[in-house]
Amino acid sequence: MVNEAEKYKSEDEAQQEKVSARNGLEGYCFSMKQTLEEPNLKDKINDGDRETIKSKIDETLKWLDSNTTAEKEEFEYKQKELEGVCNPIITKLYQGAGGQQPGGMPGGMPGGFPGGMGGKADAGHGQGPTIEEVD
Repeated sequence: MVNEAEKYKSEDEAQQEKVSARNGLEGYCFSMKQTLEEPNLKDKINDGDRETIKSKIDETLKWLDSNTTAEKEEFEYKQKELEGVCNPIITKLYQGAGGQQPGGMPGGMPGGFPGGMGGKADAGHGQGPTIEEVD
């Protein structure tokens, strides 16, 4: 019985990691969508970059819908792929603000810098949940 419990425990942990990776990717998609619509940032991102991010987010969300049985590694790969598109644009936005947070906001973007900075909200300001907290 103990061996059987251990077997199921490892299967449960693997399933939990898979679900967590899926939720992390989905959370990142919606966080980036929200970032694009943020009033203080909306005008600071050029239309080409905005369309690039929106297109990649839509592609990723469609992939999520059609790949419900994907493995943890596939979700992680898709998130890195999406971050590879979004992070340079968001980094350019920060650099364009002269090293200052976009819009002069002291806490940065709502919910923090998605993914690329550890996926955590600005801990000093306690703004919203982090990617890790998405179930």
